[in-house]
Amino acid sequence: MKYVVKERLFAVGDDYWIEDGDGEKAFLVDGKVLRLRDTFELQDTAGNVVAVIKEKVLTVRDAMRIENADGDTVATVRKKLFTPFHDKYHVELEDGGELEIHGDLIDKEYTIKSDGHRVAEISRKWFRIRDTFGVEIEDGNDVPLLLAVAVCVDRMVEHND
Repeated sequence: MKYVVKERLFAVGDDYWIEDGDGEKAFLVDGKVLRLRDTFELQDTAGNVVAVIKEKVLTVRDAMRIENADGDTVATVRKKLFTPFHDKYHVELEDGGELEIHGDLIDKEYTIKSDGHRVAEISRKWFRIRDTFGVEIEDGNDVPLLLAVAVCVDRMVEHND
């Protein structure tokens, strides 16, 4: 399934919709204001919180935490490696699994893998519109989690530009 993320300015306080491949609203990213750190809620179309994304403060490397609606951490996204043209991120899942994200810093194209198998792809090439990217998620995967991971990666990339 493909999703389209049309960012506004993507700052805290900004809200934007993630649309499905048919252009229908699927999830709202709600940027919370008046917080000490960047916090975003991922909500379904009924307004239910499906994930909360928080920037971790006072970390040596960039890191963002993804929580479920109950406030339990489900994943931590960390920048792992930087080279002049490539980015690498590591996602530690609280259930013991992990995801690896490899990307091209120039084109902002990223592949998310679990156990060496592609589970999602983040791409700006599919769109000519600035500040828009797509996330294609393989069937059978946790859509809200992978969309939250994509939001984290995009946010971390923007902080490093």
